[in-house]
Amino acid sequence: MAFEPSVAVFDACILYPFHLRNIVVQAAVDGLVGARWTDEIHDEWIRNLAAGAPAIPVERLHNTRRLMNDALPAATVSGYEDHVPLVTLPDPNDRHVVAAGIAAGASIILTWNSRHFPANELKKFGLRKQTPDAFLSDLYDKIPDLTIGSLANARQNLNKSRVSASDFIDILDNQKLSRVAERVQKHVADL
Repeated sequence: MAFEPSVAVFDACILYPFHLRNIVVQAAVDGLVGARWTDEIHDEWIRNLAAGAPAIPVERLHNTRRLMNDALPAATVSGYEDHVPLVTLPDPNDRHVVAAGIAAGASIILTWNSRHFPANELKKFGLRKQTPDAFLSDLYDKIPDLTIGSLANARQNLNKSRVSASDFIDILDNQKLSRVAERVQKHVADL
């Protein structure tokens, strides 16, 4: 049976941390997930990162956005705005994420903010939420070799810092990807 990647909207909170962004975007580049985001999602992670880490030049963040869009041209969702009023969430400012999922035909909202996206509301639109740890762990359980290969590619992206495989597993753990880190521990030679 062939693997069919899920389409997932990447919430801004998973694009904010550098290492997590590297890992999930690489998974999309490697065809393990159909990544979706909007200009509004990009604006949110860039605004929050610029405020939280003012030493990082905003131009560098905008360049990262451009590289992401160039690498995954189908990821940007537009025309979702009409869906926003249909969505009821605890934080109305998150409705655009679900609206993007509706417009994109996604099945997953990939987020750490689980309580912001009630399951019963998402279900109305054929969506469910998943944390990056659960999502990547599920990928590993379904397609371990491809997942390890994608994580190895994400590690290779860190060519300036030359992170060792065991240090990369520590990075996974530090990014709250503890289930993934546990699974890939036995594949340190393949990372």
